[in-house]
Amino acid sequence: MKKMLVLLAIAAFVASTALVAVADNGPTTIKLEARMGTVTFPHAKHQALTDCKTCHHAGVEAGACRSCHGVKADAPKAKKVFHKLCKSCHKKQNGPTKCKGCHVK
Repeated sequence: MKKMLVLLAIAAFVASTALVAVADNGPTTIKLEARMGTVTFPHAKHQALTDCKTCHHAGVEAGACRSCHGVKADAPKAKKVFHKLCKSCHKKQNGPTKCKGCHVK
């Protein structure tokens, strides 16, 4: 009986830790302002489709994409990175690939 209680306690701890990790994956939606119009990025939906490193190559701790992309000389501009990354996945997954599919004025 003691073993069963210990196993249940361990299982409860692991489950609660996993829930905390899932709950703290950033905002559900991200708005990206652009000249062509605002892109409303469904962050939570994309988390279910791929792992974080697909977009957060330098780690989430590195900050916003535009803190490097478009600022540092050795980093490509954010627009170029977003278009390359987003369009390549969208073509495979039948997502929008035309400008107005993502950009809304």
